[in-house]
Amino acid sequence: MNLTLFVVVLITAILLVVIAMSIARAISPRSFNKQKGEAYECGVPTRGKSWMQFKAGYYLFAILFLMFDVETVFLYPWAVTVQDAGINGLLNVLFFMLILILGLAYAWKKGALEWK
Repeated sequence: MNLTLFVVVLITAILLVVIAMSIARAISPRSFNKQKGEAYECGVPTRGKSWMQFKAGYYLFAILFLMFDVETVFLYPWAVTVQDAGINGLLNVLFFMLILILGLAYAWKKGALEWK
């Protein structure tokens, strides 16, 4: 029973994605011109090479922001139901916080929190 349900759900999901992409491709406007393929930023055409390296620190900073944003999202429901969670819930959240604190300590040690 569970395998049959899984297969039906998987096939349905695949069909829905294929149908949605087919409809989008069929009704989307198309224009092919040289200007469409050029690099463009903030209304000003680029000069020189449009491909350039960027600092990986920006990417790391964004990942750290997401990590702590997710932490906040997970801590809110726990804070609302803290009395019902009991000691097991408290230990789970403390373990979750320990992992996040270790991640923060690692990022701090590597200098990811220093904006240069």
